[in-house]
Amino acid sequence: MLRTGIVGLPNVGKSTLFNALTSAKNAQSANYPFCTIEPNVGVVNVPDERLEVLAKLCKTKQIIPTAIEFVDIAGLVKGASKGEGLGNQFLHNIREVDAIIHVVRCFDDPNTIHVSGKVNPLDDIATINTELALADLASVEKRQARISKQVKAGDKDAVIEANVLDTLTDLLNKGTFINIKDIFNEDEIPFVKQLNLMSTKPVIYAANVSEYDLKDGNDYTKQVDEYAKSHNAEMVIISAKIEEELSELGAEALAYLKELGIDDSGINRMIRTVYHLLDLRTFITAGEKEVHAWTIPAGAKAPQAAGVIHTDFEKGFIRAEITPYDEFVKYGSYAACKDKGVTRLEGKDYIVQDGDLVHFRFAV
Repeated sequence: MLRTGIVGLPNVGKSTLFNALTSAKNAQSANYPFCTIEPNVGVVNVPDERLEVLAKLCKTKQIIPTAIEFVDIAGLVKGASKGEGLGNQFLHNIREVDAIIHVVRCFDDPNTIHVSGKVNPLDDIATINTELALADLASVEKRQARISKQVKAGDKDAVIEANVLDTLTDLLNKGTFINIKDIFNEDEIPFVKQLNLMSTKPVIYAANVSEYDLKDGNDYTKQVDEYAKSHNAEMVIISAKIEEELSELGAEALAYLKELGIDDSGINRMIRTVYHLLDLRTFITAGEKEVHAWTIPAGAKAPQAAGVIHTDFEKGFIRAEITPYDEFVKYGSYAACKDKGVTRLEGKDYIVQDGDLVHFRFAV
C-alpha cells in the first residue's frame, strides 16, 4: 500500500490534518511541541466517483476503493539530524514512506505557539530540508567509505556508484529535494534508490491557512507556491482545522464548502495531488460480486497490473480483456460493450490506462 508521511515543524497542524484525513480522533493534537511521539497511522480511501456509477450498473453494493496509508510523524526541529528533539526516530519514520506531505504554517495566530517565535514559511521549509539533507549526507558518506576499496580496485559498478555519491553530496549540500529522473541515468538510478534518501522522495507542501484564506490563499501561500514550483514539488492550500470540522459534518460538508466558495475538500485535492505527483493510475475490476479499484504506476503493462491483484495472475498471464470506463457507462453492460466492439483483448505489451475495466485471463 502507498505510504505518505505528514511532516513539519511542531505546531503547524500535522495532527489536526491527520485527524481530518482519517475522519477519526486517532492523532492527539495539542498546543505544545512533540505532542506526537509515536507515529499515528491511518488508512484513507481514495475518492473515485466512478466506483459508485459502476456499482449501480453492475448491481452490487460491494465497493472496494484503492487506499493510501497516512503516517503522522513527530515534529522536527533544528538539530534533528544530530538527534535533537526526537530527530533520529523521526528521520527513520520518514525513510519508510513513499511520499512526503510537508505541512507549512501559513496563518497568524498569537494563541498558537510557533517553535521559532514567528511565522515564516520559507524558513520553516528550509529547516526541514536542511535536517533531512544533513541526515542523508551522513548516509552517503558511510556508503562512500564502504565502497572505497572497490573503487580503488577499478570495480566498474563501484566507480559508477562513486560518481553518483559525489553528485548526491553536491546536491545535498545545497539542502534541497532531489528529482532523481532529472539528474541520473538508468544505470545510476538503482544506486540512488538503494540509499532510500529522504531528500529524493516526492513532496507536497500543504499550506495550512485559516478559513478566511482557504479560497484565495495569502502572501504566505504565494511564497510556498513559488518555492514548490521551483523545486519540482506540488502545493495545496488547506485549512486543517476546517477539514477536521468538515470530517464531522457528513452530508453537510459539501454545502459548507460551497458557502466558503470551495468546490471540493482540501483533503480530496491533496489525495489527487499525491496520485499526480507519484504518477499513479487506477484500473478497475467490476462485476456483481464487487467493484474494486487498483493502483498501478503510469506505464504499467497488463501483466504488472495483473500482479497487483495476485502474483499468480502475473506469472500465468495470457490476455487482458479491456473495456474503457466511458464506454461501459455509455452502453451499460459488458455484453453490450462486446456487441458494440468496444471491449477488446490485449496482450502482455498493453499499457493499462486510467479507468480501464479489466478482466484477466491467466493459467496457473
